[in-house]
Amino acid sequence: MFTYKLFVNAARKNALTLRITYRRQKAELSLGFCVSEDELAGILSGEPSAKNRQLASLVAIWLGKIEEIKFDLLKSGQAVDGPKAIMDLVQAEFFGREPRQERVDDRLLFARYFTSFAESKTNGRTKSIYLATMSRMVAYDPDLAEKRFEDITIRWLTDFDDFLMMTSPSQNARNIHFRNIRAVINAAIDDELTSHYPFRRFKIRPTPTKKRSLSVETIQRIFGAEECLEAWEMKYLDFFKLSFMLIGINVVDMCGLSEIVDGRIDYIRAKTHKPYSVKVEPEAMSIIERHRGQKGLLDFAENYTNYRHFYQNLCVGLRSIRDKMGLKELTSYWARHSWATIAASLDIPKDTIAHALGHGGNTVTDIYIDFDQRKVDEANRRVLDWVLYGRR
Repeated sequence: MFTYKLFVNAARKNALTLRITYRRQKAELSLGFCVSEDELAGILSGEPSAKNRQLASLVAIWLGKIEEIKFDLLKSGQAVDGPKAIMDLVQAEFFGREPRQERVDDRLLFARYFTSFAESKTNGRTKSIYLATMSRMVAYDPDLAEKRFEDITIRWLTDFDDFLMMTSPSQNARNIHFRNIRAVINAAIDDELTSHYPFRRFKIRPTPTKKRSLSVETIQRIFGAEECLEAWEMKYLDFFKLSFMLIGINVVDMCGLSEIVDGRIDYIRAKTHKPYSVKVEPEAMSIIERHRGQKGLLDFAENYTNYRHFYQNLCVGLRSIRDKMGLKELTSYWARHSWATIAASLDIPKDTIAHALGHGGNTVTDIYIDFDQRKVDEANRRVLDWVLYGRR
């Protein structure tokens, strides 16, 4: 007769998985939960952690049902075709789902289309975000593989939100998953695979982003903090200062800069894929000269596998600077937000600030008007004069 085993599938992000073995053939089923090896050991030994007590009760029920299936097959002498047929019986007992009599077109299955959509993304980070959403959906709904687009109802989305709330209290963080689901459903509608659209009534409502701006006085203190910092921290201070002087350029774009042409850096912003140009002021150039790279313009991330590894160390360095200066918070995002806030305090027009930050440019009017880049250059010079020299 068949044997079975529960194990942690590391290849599928530690998914709790059931394996049925029969006549040297195997069938596996993901049970919709992610656990560590130690957590599974505690569940199987009857000593689960507090957060896994409900799962332990569910596992006990599942194991009992498998034993019943095994006993019934032995008692009846019923022949089975293989482990997949046994797994069908298990799924029917676990989830109340009978094996399908007719095959549904794979293109009409939500999870199959979602995975295909995610895999089509060329940007690795974007792909991983979509696959993270898939992982959370599978954890919430073990039957997701069988769901059609029409099964993703308002009730399903609402219950999924309640599920996410247990581990992600931030509304904006949960909204990432719902925007991904909406994008996939919109794509399926465009491909004429469905007309079902639950987001007509299920609204994605973001909460206001926390302000991350520093006062001019605080920025001045940070810029003048060299004397109280250790040598290793200076690299991260220089990064923050240069980011501010280049109008809040972010980590991935800064680490990807290649050259300066005619006194400007020109690049495609990773987040929006739009062209971007910033005049390099003398103060910024002096920092660039200290950190000239061998392969690119700057050496900040050259000794790391990728910019994300450098970013992790940058966070550590900025936290150290924050603590020494007695600041409540300091991350790379604060350079961008602070530049915009200080520019607004100097009565620089909102349109100029928007163009400086790479916003706008999407309206019909913007298509016909070539924005004067000199306004952005002048705005940045005014911000630097105010912060560095106290000249308004």
